[in-house]
Amino acid sequence: MFKTILLIVSFLLAAPAYAIDGNQLLEQVDRNLAPESYELYRKLINIEPDGKKKEFVLFTVKKGKDKIAGIFVSPASEKGRSTLRLGENMWLYIPNVGKPVRITSLQSVIGGVFNNSDILQLDYSEEYNVTQVEDVGKEYLLLLKAKTKTVAYDQLKMWVDKEKVQPTRIECLTEASMLIKTIYFKDIQDFGEGIVRPATVETDSPLYKGYKSIMLFANFKKREVADEAFTLTYMPNLDSLR
Repeated sequence: MFKTILLIVSFLLAAPAYAIDGNQLLEQVDRNLAPESYELYRKLINIEPDGKKKEFVLFTVKKGKDKIAGIFVSPASEKGRSTLRLGENMWLYIPNVGKPVRITSLQSVIGGVFNNSDILQLDYSEEYNVTQVEDVGKEYLLLLKAKTKTVAYDQLKMWVDKEKVQPTRIECLTEASMLIKTIYFKDIQDFGEGIVRPATVETDSPLYKGYKSIMLFANFKKREVADEAFTLTYMPNLDSLR
């Protein structure tokens, strides 16, 4: 009887350490990566196997969990192109075309390893449910499953630093668990206003051997933007928000 009581007490004491709400943890990861509404500048660099680089600079604004828009600042050949994402729907505006065209999450407006879903990233908790949480020392390993079939990656494996509650690495997988790409989060910086997060995000893919893409974050700040900015008619005017 005494051994039974000890066993029960030990279980009750140990239980809180394992009673982790994965979806709540994922929401905390989202908020530590970014406030719900913000503005920022990003430099995206595509690196080819021979070392050749192509760089793009985008100004981006986000509102709530499912609205994000951006405009190309450079190079000159891309200047004026803008992007918009509302939930699962994405558009690209090209000045010479004069009207927004639909794009998909797996396409890329810049080429390289980052696709449109990576560039127009919503909150992870908006697109995924946590199916499992594993304690792996200084990190948690979250196993994520897409909420719908329209999400770019059916599954994610996300390693989260326990202390900072920030992702360190994400593996993006197909429904058949084939690795599409790995995303690495590096160089944590304090941007002010409580925004402390990785300033560098890199990705590579077994599907594009030798290729790498890098995303550098700057001037990250909280900002409330009117709903009008996240409409198709406003896409030609996004530069006015800078």
